[in-house]
Amino acid sequence: MLRLAQDNPTWGCRRIQGELTGLGYRLAASTTWAVLTKAGAGPAPRRAGPAWTEFLTTQAKGILCCDLLHVDTIRLTRIYVLFLIEVATRRVHLLDATTKTRPATGWHSKRATS
Repeated sequence: MLRLAQDNPTWGCRRIQGELTGLGYRLAASTTWAVLTKAGAGPAPRRAGPAWTEFLTTQAKGILCCDLLHVDTIRLTRIYVLFLIEVATRRVHLLDATTKTRPATGWHSKRATS
């Protein structure tokens, strides 16, 4: 167990336990942790790379959300509204609005692409 920890410094307790299980040794993860801690082999170092919040911030710059809704007015007419929201800036873009009783089937897709 200690040799696995020394030869593979990025492996954590669970990975070492899984390797030992594959070799036919049945140990609990807590046992592996206790043995490695007592021997002075601490936990595996943190992974390199962006944190989850950094990842989401980076991805939000390229994400747009689209929605189609209807609003019933006091005059009993229905308005269909198509809009986009930029996730990073939360800026709303009104693409189109119509009062037709039944907008054409491709109306929203044609407006979204233009």
